[in-house]
Amino acid sequence: MKTALADRTSDVRATWPPLPRRTRPRPTLLTIRTPISRRAATTLTVLSLAVPFTAWVVLSASGAVPATFLPSPGAVLSAGWEMARSGELAVDVWTTTRRVLEGFGLAVLVSVPLGILMGTFHAGQAAFEPLIGLLRYLPASAFIPLLIIWLGLGEPSKIAILFIGTVFFNTLMTADVVRGVPRSLIDVSYTLGARRGEVLRKVVVPHSLPGIIDAVRVNAAAAWNFVVVAELVNSTAGLGYRVVRAQRFLQTDKIFAVLVVIGVIGVMIDVALRLVRARVGRWAG
Repeated sequence: MKTALADRTSDVRATWPPLPRRTRPRPTLLTIRTPISRRAATTLTVLSLAVPFTAWVVLSASGAVPATFLPSPGAVLSAGWEMARSGELAVDVWTTTRRVLEGFGLAVLVSVPLGILMGTFHAGQAAFEPLIGLLRYLPASAFIPLLIIWLGLGEPSKIAILFIGTVFFNTLMTADVVRGVPRSLIDVSYTLGARRGEVLRKVVVPHSLPGIIDAVRVNAAAAWNFVVVAELVNSTAGLGYRVVRAQRFLQTDKIFAVLVVIGVIGVMIDVALRLVRARVGRWAG
C-alpha cells in the first residue's frame, strides 16, 4: 500500500510545472552592500554639490527669494573676501579654532581613558555609566548661567561649554567601541602568557583605536556646533560672534560667508581624521 501511495505521489509531482529559474540580479546603484564604479561615485559626488548650488543660484537670480534672506553666491563671495582683506576673518578663524582645540581637546583627554576604562572593566562601567548616561541628556546651553557664575565671562566659561557638550558622548562612544573587542583575542592573549596591562596596551587599545578616532570625528562636528553657542557669551571675536553681529544688521551675506568657512574647516578636519584612521587602523580594516 505504501508503494502504491508513493507511486501515485510521484505521478502527481511529475505533472507539476517546473519552477521558474531566478537569475542573479545585476548590480545597480541601489544594490545592498555592493561597491559602485568610480565613475558612478564621482558623478554622484559632483551632483550632491552641484544640485544645491544650482538651486541657490536660480533662486537668488530669479528674485523668488529676497536678497535679505538668500544672498547670491557672488554677494557671499564678496562679503567673505572683504572680511578676509580686512583681517577680521583670520582673527575669527583662529579664535574659534583655538577654542575648539582647547575645549574639545580637553574632552578627548578625559573621555578616551575613561571610555577605555568603562569598556574594558565591568566595574568601571558600573561606577561611571549611570552618571554619564544621565549627564549626556543635559543640554550644554543650560549650563551657561552656572558657568558664568562659576567661571566668569572670560575664556574659561567658553571652553567649559565645549567640554560639557562633547565629553559625555565621546566617553560613551569610546566605551562602546572598546566593548567590541572580541573576547577570543583577550583569551588568546592570556593563554600566551600576557598580563592584564599587556592585554590592555597591546590588544584592547590597538584594536579599538580606529573606532575611537571615528568617535572623535563625530564629536568634533558637535564641538563646532557648540562653539557658536559658546561665543554668545561676551565674545569680541570668533566665527560665532561674527554670525551674531551680522544678524543684528541683517548682513546675511556675511552670515553665509562665515557658514561656508565653518563648513570648509569642518571638511578639512574630517578628511584629516579619516587619513589618520586609515593609517593607524589598517589592521582593523
